[in-house]
Amino acid sequence: MTHSARIAVFSLGGTIAMVPSAGGGVTPALTAHDLLAAVPGLDGLGVELEVHDFRQLPGASLSFADLIELATAVEQAVERGVDGVVVTQGTDTIEETVYTLDLLYGGQAPVVVTGAMRNPAMAGADGPANLLAAIRTAASRQARGLGCLVVFGDQVHAARWVRKSHTSSPAAFVSPNYGAIGHVIEGRVRVPLRFDRGPVLEADPRRAVRVVLHTVTLGDDGETVLAAGGRANGLVVAAFGVGHVPATMVPALTELAQGMPVVLASRTGAGPVHEGTYGFPGSERDLLSRGLIGAGYLDPLKARILLHLLLASGADGDRIAEAFAIIGDHSDSRVSIS
Repeated sequence: MTHSARIAVFSLGGTIAMVPSAGGGVTPALTAHDLLAAVPGLDGLGVELEVHDFRQLPGASLSFADLIELATAVEQAVERGVDGVVVTQGTDTIEETVYTLDLLYGGQAPVVVTGAMRNPAMAGADGPANLLAAIRTAASRQARGLGCLVVFGDQVHAARWVRKSHTSSPAAFVSPNYGAIGHVIEGRVRVPLRFDRGPVLEADPRRAVRVVLHTVTLGDDGETVLAAGGRANGLVVAAFGVGHVPATMVPALTELAQGMPVVLASRTGAGPVHEGTYGFPGSERDLLSRGLIGAGYLDPLKARILLHLLLASGADGDRIAEAFAIIGDHSDSRVSIS
């Protein structure tokens, strides 16, 4: 950190805020003030902190309504003049929270999401170090203009690329396609990778939206996805490889795509859905010709977030297809090293 800053901290619960319960296991109980009191060296940063106990939930229990409300609270904090925002929460849904916020927030002040893989009662609890690094990043001019970020294990990750890759390792967060965009080393934040942000969405939390995510598996005949699709407003298909499904699924997906947006993503975890390499029934070329929408580089979880928010904003089919073409295809974004 190179200057005095005012940072808003929003606590949502999660492992970082959990303590042992009488019934066994740990549950979220610590307040934002409790979390900050456990961070060594925080007083020496000279940062003014504005603290909010926003939720007290496990990451798995957060909802779109919670995150849309949080995005509004973040915008209001920035309008009040804070230089950056830190959100602490459970790691189960960090990759989804940060991407939701990134699509809803258009400000220049950094919004940094962090948490912990080890609760405060465990040896080597990582929450204090992650929170300190997150505050440093939110206060740094290096992070301005990059939207929403995840800071974990002294690495800085962009919202659109970050994923949780391990159930328990403190190094659980990775960005498969591009890697971390920066680091916090010896108290100094360095973010050399810059990129263009996508469009900002406006989602109505009162609009009822259900987007189904279906992971394609060996021998999938399409009956399950057809049944689920009948109760949804949109569908994301996590397909094999570059965007392939069994031929037996093609009729079901064709039928569904005639009545709702159906997005084709890859279940592999890295790399984009292709557009025209393969031509067999159930290939990416075949499915796109039947009205499915390519997710590009967006993994299935991120594709579902984007589709949900687009539907919640009232977007029609053309706007949805355009948004995925812009946001999913990162080759259209200028990525540079500074």
